[in-house]
Amino acid sequence: LNRLFGPVFLLIIVYSIYQFVFWASGPPVTLFEMFFEWFGQTAEAIIPSGLLQSLIVSGIIYGVGGVLGFVPLIFFMFFAIAILEDSGYMARVAFIMDRVLRTFGLHGNSVLSLIVAGGISGGCAVPGVMAARTLKDPKERLATILVAPLMNCGAKLPVYAMLIAAFFMKYEAQMTFLLTLIAWAMALLAARILRWTVLKGSHTPFIMELPPYRLPTLTGLLIHSWDRTWQYIKKAGTIILGISILIWAMMTFPGLPGDKKVSFEARRVQVTEAFLSGPGKGVIADEDALAEFQLLKTEFGDGGRLNLKETNQRFSGLARAVMLLEKGESLSPNREKYQTAARGYLNWSREVNLLEAEQAKTTLQNSLGGRLGLGLQYVTGPLGFDWQVNIALVGGFAAKEVVLSTLGTAYSLGEVDIEESEPLSAKIARTPGWNALGGFTLLLFVMIYAPCFATLITIGRETRSLKWPLFAVTYTTTLAYVISLIVAQTGRLLGLGV
Repeated sequence: LNRLFGPVFLLIIVYSIYQFVFWASGPPVTLFEMFFEWFGQTAEAIIPSGLLQSLIVSGIIYGVGGVLGFVPLIFFMFFAIAILEDSGYMARVAFIMDRVLRTFGLHGNSVLSLIVAGGISGGCAVPGVMAARTLKDPKERLATILVAPLMNCGAKLPVYAMLIAAFFMKYEAQMTFLLTLIAWAMALLAARILRWTVLKGSHTPFIMELPPYRLPTLTGLLIHSWDRTWQYIKKAGTIILGISILIWAMMTFPGLPGDKKVSFEARRVQVTEAFLSGPGKGVIADEDALAEFQLLKTEFGDGGRLNLKETNQRFSGLARAVMLLEKGESLSPNREKYQTAARGYLNWSREVNLLEAEQAKTTLQNSLGGRLGLGLQYVTGPLGFDWQVNIALVGGFAAKEVVLSTLGTAYSLGEVDIEESEPLSAKIARTPGWNALGGFTLLLFVMIYAPCFATLITIGRETRSLKWPLFAVTYTTTLAYVISLIVAQTGRLLGLGV
């Protein structure tokens, strides 16, 4: 509680929490990601190709799975927060922050609302807004309600974790700590502006009773952590599942027009005929032989052993040659005769994969979600956001976790080789157009822009007015756009993160 060292100790505590959370959750998060990757590959192998496979794999597994993959991180975050609450330190945080909050026009008790909303990450804006009931002054209460959604709630945390893993892997704790400081800065700045303009008024004194320090019990910590984590899991299994299916439908229908399908198929046939009549001639005679060879190569790739009684021996030599060239190894003298055909096959495979990726992208862009995302690029283009990010942000109006699940759906629908499946963060990191500056800009936008639907309903109930939820959407989204635009444009001018 020391006037000088108390705030410093608070910052050390918060930073230590992030170090602990990422250290403890790293291995289990990796295991969860591996499980959902395996689950998606298995489902794709079992379910026949078509809409049902797309719904199960892209809409559900990679949509909801992307959110559930961060359950360990959420659990350890809640565990750390529970230690602060059960020990009695959280009340001291309110006392320490009172001096800061008064400067920006808020009340000391506002800090409880802000912390519940995610002031140290992992909270929820709905109870944070409701916690403002303890404030007696109506203008201080309303200001607190309007800035509480700017905190880093548990729904934003998985989005942060994914983008940080993609672009700032070596600085996970530092980046999360920085985002916490930025969230507080945005909330205090917004509160000061509100108290200077639409919510002018005097300040009321802050009085509170500090509870004694207590040693938390492990049972109590686990119960509190699990209860909150279970709420997160239930939300992913109900609300997020429903929205993921809706987003999948928007990104699947109406599909590719017939003339474009014919065009892609004609280009695929042209590439195949060029290979069969050129490098493949004499080793792979026709499309049936090509299909048989691909099955053989897949068997080799999966660690299978060649059965010469069931497979043409000339295919085995070509398959070995292809796999050696893929690894960058040279061919032995007895396999040099396959070199031309093997290189021709690799070029054919590369061209077909590019065609399939182009077709998948065109199909996505022609969908309802794709058209909406492309339409919004006129607005979000200066921020560096593409159409896939745009549709994810639109879904985030329902719940912030949907940003993550929508990106998972979009990038899995555009994936052409399920055998090369990888975490969403890795896909985004290697996607052209993405860079550290774009990732940081998206982090800021997700942090600040419109509260989720449940929070807006709560704001309406608490204020007994429709205008304040609408005001909350308008001012937060405008603030998010302005801040993100400044960061994006300044970063490009300075050549940062690109």
